[in-house]
Amino acid sequence: MRPSSGLPRCGRRCPRSGGRSTRCSSSPVSTASPSTSWMRMRSGYSGWMSLSEVDPDEEVQGEIHLRVEVLGSQGSRRLRCSVLEARDLARKDRNGASDPFVRLRYNGKTQESTVVKKSCYPRWNETFEFELAEPAGEKLCVEVWDWDLVGRNDFLGKVVFSVQGLEAAGQEEGWFRLWPDKSKPIQDGRRGSLGSLQLQVKLRDETVLPSHCYQPLVQLLCQEVKSGRQDGQVHLVTLLDETTTAECRQEVAINLVKLFLGQGLVKEFLDLLFELELAKPCEPNTLFRSNSLASKSMESFLKVTGMPYLHFVLGPTITRVFEEKKYVELDPSKVEIKDVGCSGLHRVQTEGEVIEQGRQHLQSYLGELLDAIVRSAPACPPVIRAAFRQLFQRVGERFPQHQHAKFVAVTSFLCLRFFSPAVMTPKLFQLRDTHADARTSRTLLLLAKAIQLVGNMEPAAGRAKEPWLSPLLPALQQGTARMRDFITRLVGTEEEQGEEEGEGRPLGPPPAVVKEGLLLVPKTRGKGPLLAAAAGKKLHFCLTGESLSFGKSPSAERIGAIALGDILAAEKVEEKSFGSSHVMQVLYMGTGGQQETAYLQCKCVNELNQWLSALRKVCGNNPRVLRSYHPGVFRGDKWSCCHQRDRTGLGCDRTRHGVTLQDWSDPLDPTVEAQRLFQHLQGLRGTLREKYWELLAPEDAQNGPRGEDAALPEGLSRLFAVLGDLESCHRRAQPPAPAAPALLQLQT
Repeated sequence: MRPSSGLPRCGRRCPRSGGRSTRCSSSPVSTASPSTSWMRMRSGYSGWMSLSEVDPDEEVQGEIHLRVEVLGSQGSRRLRCSVLEARDLARKDRNGASDPFVRLRYNGKTQESTVVKKSCYPRWNETFEFELAEPAGEKLCVEVWDWDLVGRNDFLGKVVFSVQGLEAAGQEEGWFRLWPDKSKPIQDGRRGSLGSLQLQVKLRDETVLPSHCYQPLVQLLCQEVKSGRQDGQVHLVTLLDETTTAECRQEVAINLVKLFLGQGLVKEFLDLLFELELAKPCEPNTLFRSNSLASKSMESFLKVTGMPYLHFVLGPTITRVFEEKKYVELDPSKVEIKDVGCSGLHRVQTEGEVIEQGRQHLQSYLGELLDAIVRSAPACPPVIRAAFRQLFQRVGERFPQHQHAKFVAVTSFLCLRFFSPAVMTPKLFQLRDTHADARTSRTLLLLAKAIQLVGNMEPAAGRAKEPWLSPLLPALQQGTARMRDFITRLVGTEEEQGEEEGEGRPLGPPPAVVKEGLLLVPKTRGKGPLLAAAAGKKLHFCLTGESLSFGKSPSAERIGAIALGDILAAEKVEEKSFGSSHVMQVLYMGTGGQQETAYLQCKCVNELNQWLSALRKVCGNNPRVLRSYHPGVFRGDKWSCCHQRDRTGLGCDRTRHGVTLQDWSDPLDPTVEAQRLFQHLQGLRGTLREKYWELLAPEDAQNGPRGEDAALPEGLSRLFAVLGDLESCHRRAQPPAPAAPALLQLQT
């Protein structure tokens, strides 16, 4: 099923020239024409949409490269259409590809191209001609189909041209988006009969300037963090916290965290947030429970820096829960009574027996998870331990009579905002590839509740709220004591941390590991001598802060390694190059000073994007990165992508060194973070001024905001000046309005 009246899919090519790029953070997911409500709401869409059955002739994607021209003189004119190639076609076959061919229709005549087997990026390079009708009122229809040996062919999309518009232009060439077939009549009752789906879609179109344009803003924010909190003054971070709405606070927090991570000031930034938050009137038992900028920033910080640690701690227990599929229930109102026993000796379990059995299973999972948490202090990344150490000390100084509060402050982030959400929905944290079924989901929910109660450090409070959790109370009390000891070790001094790591305790995966997993080395020439003996085998690859190494298994001796400084680029490979998708290439400098290529196949597109993100993140500052590459492979005497015969020549496509995933695993891109912070601050200029005077002198708030001429502090004045300069840069960077196209492309 899909929305029956939809939103426009983003088909505009994103121009990148002169150091300027345009990014679209999200796009709608339907090929229907734009709705009136969408066109009115330029920033997005929110509402209910009817569901309808899926028509395969409407579900299309991709683009086709065509050259269409009118030849000859009056009386003997011809219409010529050169079908060059297509890209990103829909996958219609079980092998994850299609067998596309092109069908051209004009003036009652039809011609077809050859079939390209197993490819969503076919190349035809074929030319077709039609005698031009007089008058040239007919339309030229270019259709793309997936050829099937058995059954009917599958429709992949079409482009319709007005020949009259073409006569005026003479010739047109370019990439044209494939459109669905809207010519078939809609059956009565087919639409709007399957219910409705509520959607919220946000469209963001950003112009990112060259990085040097954002340096004044970045330097100002860094200076504000370094100066720290000063009594009697309103800090810029406080103004940002007070004026940012709850809807966008999460996004602002992650932008700030990534920006200061790139500047090496994330600990100082978090410490400033802790200090400003603790300066407000607050109670020790509700500390950091609100969605303030401090809470959201610390939560984002854990997701950006602590995902490998999270996987190390939770991975084994989550895997066990998914594999065992035990029935776990403690709530009497939800208990399901079933027959037990062998054949001929059936009996019905009592409610008490079901609850006791569920308690044993849940207690076993909780015990295993607590064991992993308690042992994980040495494996926790040092930057996270340093942040928790600062938080622990700040809360202890703020509430000297409530020493319990500093432990709760740490667990409120580590357990309530990090471990517990990951246990409840492991797919969102990349712990599983799919969501859990109903039974497993209930077990994970109960386990997440148990972790929350342990994190509250007061299980008795949880028992009063949900009395049916009382059978688990002894395990929760024991877990609370163990969690307290764990926090004490976690926030120990740096000297204690060094001694701890030297005691020979199991550290788990080294903190320096960025990404690891099994990858297949395809059989092909041109993979470089390093992996020549591994063709057709799966190897365990490990990416650290020093190298990309590989061996037969995680514990086996490393067979070889590529130093990070030698990696030149990491890019995708065209699907047709190997007859399978999800292949990447790592271009590196070999021992003899020659450029080599390692081709590696991932199991899915998500894993492919994660590997590309990780490689680009750790190699982003390499001095010898490539600016171009070949998306194909060199077979015989030419490249499969551009047919060049020079194996060492310049690539036919530009390399990419930026973001590939829009979530926690993104590489740091400080230019994009600065641009988004600029947009947010630009929209708050008037509000920042008003809030400053309100916070500086609350007793004068009833008199209204101060005038524009009132003196502002140096930091706020500099901020307004920097925002004004950036706004001017954006105005100068706006591209000229494009000329109206001579060729009329119809969408019917």
